[in-house]
Amino acid sequence: MNFRENLDAAAGRVEACLEAELSGYADQPVIAAMRYACRGGKGLRGFLVIESARLHGVTEAQAVWAAAAVEAVHAYSLVHDDLPAMDDDDLRRGHPTVHVKWDEATAILAGDALQTLAFDLLSREACAPDPAVRVALIASLARAAGAQGMVLGQAQDIAAETAASPLTLSAITDLQANKTGALIRWSAEAGARLAYADPAPMTRYASALGLAFQIVDDILDIEGDAAAAGKRLRKDDVAGKATFVSLLGLEPARDRAAALVEEAEKALSAFGSDADNLRAAARFVIARKS
Repeated sequence: MNFRENLDAAAGRVEACLEAELSGYADQPVIAAMRYACRGGKGLRGFLVIESARLHGVTEAQAVWAAAAVEAVHAYSLVHDDLPAMDDDDLRRGHPTVHVKWDEATAILAGDALQTLAFDLLSREACAPDPAVRVALIASLARAAGAQGMVLGQAQDIAAETAASPLTLSAITDLQANKTGALIRWSAEAGARLAYADPAPMTRYASALGLAFQIVDDILDIEGDAAAAGKRLRKDDVAGKATFVSLLGLEPARDRAAALVEEAEKALSAFGSDADNLRAAARFVIARKS
């Protein structure tokens, strides 16, 4: 299969895992909202878990639990980010956001439930027979998703909207390493953790990948197509927020993203051709249109 087929296949397996889990839940609007929030999307984080696990000799049947966990956290973050108190978006993945389709209370509860579902999934023996590995996965995802990672980045982003002066390049890099990069790093490291291996090469790979991903997001916010993106674009420009594009310029930002992809690929050199799918993921990040 080519990269896109591999990505779609991984996303399908993760969605099937989440759907199987949610099928046993009560028939309530909040559960329907959870399902809705998990559908669609690229599934890049889940793919990184499954591929990093394969690279370290861990079966897909085992890795899918961690993949589903991180996609549940990602879905929760999008539901909450779209709320009026945050980014106030009415479109996500080409469909009405959860709070628009239902209401704000349901969206908050659905996000809360998706977050806790992630840690439930990681606690299963099917995820890792060794309890110590399960605890390590739970603890590291808690840090990546919380006030040392993604939540911190979102708080930094909100603070930047009312800051007396625009953020510097260093400050934006730090912000995005938290807001976007933390979950991407966790995803790439998960396979190594499942295999008792050193996650350092995957950390280097994912750190470069996550920053390239955000630079491309900034580029797409300026020159992307809203229909292809499935969401409102040019928000940062309208708000006057500093971005990689506003600070570097469009072409230098594109060059920086390409350099980061090269850096990500070099981090995988010890794995040879076994890491080709992860290299393809890095190239996909800068070629994507949404």
